[in-house]
Amino acid sequence: QVQVVESGGDWVQPGGSLRLSCAASGSIFRGYGWYWQAPGKERELVAHISSGGTRNYADSVKGRFTIYKDDLRTTVYLQMDNVKSEDTGVYYCGVATIGGSTFWGQGTQVTVSS
Repeated sequence: QVQVVESGGDWVQPGGSLRLSCAASGSIFRGYGWYWQAPGKERELVAHISSGGTRNYADSVKGRFTIYKDDLRTTVYLQMDNVKSEDTGVYYCGVATIGGSTFWGQGTQVTVSS
């Protein structure tokens, strides 16, 4: 069975840093993504990395966030630097299997405030 376990969400001050972690297991994965959802808004892609290491980012986080993965542990991370109050929201890890299925973590809350 596929398991997606997230951790790392917390309160942080503007300009600070945070690292989110997503451990996936139970399948062979072709891609990993971090998604963001603000209250009353639709979920949207923040960053994505393929199994081959190709990355893409939302324009709003380029230069501030970095996605990377540990293939041995099948874990993906989102390093969040120079965070802004606008980054506040629930962050979800989504993983795609080579069979074409997508699985989601439970979400982790990130709150950026002074």
